[in-house]
Amino acid sequence: MCFGPFKKICHWGPLTTLGIIKIITLMTIHCSRQWWPPYESALAAANFLLFFSLSGSTLYHFMSAIFEGPGFLPLKWMPENASDVQFLQYCTVCEGYKAPRSHHCRKCGRCVLKMDHHCPWINNCVGHYNHGHFTAFLASAVGGCCVSTVILVSWVITVFSPYELLFPPPSVFTLIAAIFTTGLSIGVVLSVGLLLYFQLMAIFRNRTGIEDWILEKAQSRRTGGKEKFIYPYSRGWLIDAKQVLTWNCIPVGDGIMWPVIEGCDQYTLTREQLAQKTEKRKRARRYRIVAKASGSWFPVTHGWKVFLHPPRTDEPRIKLDIGDIVMVTRWHRYWLFGEKEQERPVNSAVKRIRGWFPKPCALEIIESDGDLSSFSKVD
Repeated sequence: MCFGPFKKICHWGPLTTLGIIKIITLMTIHCSRQWWPPYESALAAANFLLFFSLSGSTLYHFMSAIFEGPGFLPLKWMPENASDVQFLQYCTVCEGYKAPRSHHCRKCGRCVLKMDHHCPWINNCVGHYNHGHFTAFLASAVGGCCVSTVILVSWVITVFSPYELLFPPPSVFTLIAAIFTTGLSIGVVLSVGLLLYFQLMAIFRNRTGIEDWILEKAQSRRTGGKEKFIYPYSRGWLIDAKQVLTWNCIPVGDGIMWPVIEGCDQYTLTREQLAQKTEKRKRARRYRIVAKASGSWFPVTHGWKVFLHPPRTDEPRIKLDIGDIVMVTRWHRYWLFGEKEQERPVNSAVKRIRGWFPKPCALEIIESDGDLSSFSKVD
């Protein structure tokens, strides 16, 4: 069991990432010293130092993204002007209001400043204070693996060439390890390179992944002729990039107050979020649980269609008993997403229970003239 500063690393994500970094680094250094020894020429030494620097940079920014953290909103936070709370959402877990661009992460258990997403590979959120380190980690990993791929492929080609080797013939184990590492390195270039592209696009537009979703819903709400929603934080790609991409990876600002474009204010986005929440509540429907839900990600007791069509999200699956009432806000063909209704004692915080559960477990409550006794079976 890990304690203190090592707790964040003792998770499958960081441990797997550290393992990949170690495998690629050690194998590439081994092959580089045989294929193009750094003592042979200045160019060979530069090639070796380039990879070693990128590998070191990858490790440094990876650890910094974990331990620097995204930055959390202080517990029980309120705006300086008390009247501004009308424009903000309230977090029952942190017992405070959510500042603009802040969102509560159920895995971190705190409201995160400028939350982009929770990344399992760093076992932490990507947010205001570690966004620069996270992007630098991705860039270093892609660059290092590009160099690694060239070295490893060249080494493998040399081993299989008909010419006499200038280094001792490798063992079968070393050859298999080199081929495996080559595939691993190429996989990192493709997968992490794609993630790096999305991160750079987010930085250049000054929009997080969560804000992309908010903006998409804002535009869809205005398809009926309403005035177009203006995103308040995008002031030009170069200005936006300078907020995150600094030499020391320390971001500009405190993560609470943000510069906005003309015609907008600090609460332009939060007002839109409140409007979307209001519409969401209007669409919500109450369901009564008629078959027990186990909370399993792949339940087999509710039919193969439910088992084979799980929601494509890491949001939780909840356990429900017969007779529970759930307020459903999202519908998939075979699954429902909602929050279980619970009694809330006065002056006592109750943990919200919300997530996905199989659709066959529930019947919709049809409310008519205050009568909740009639139900409609879910199709």
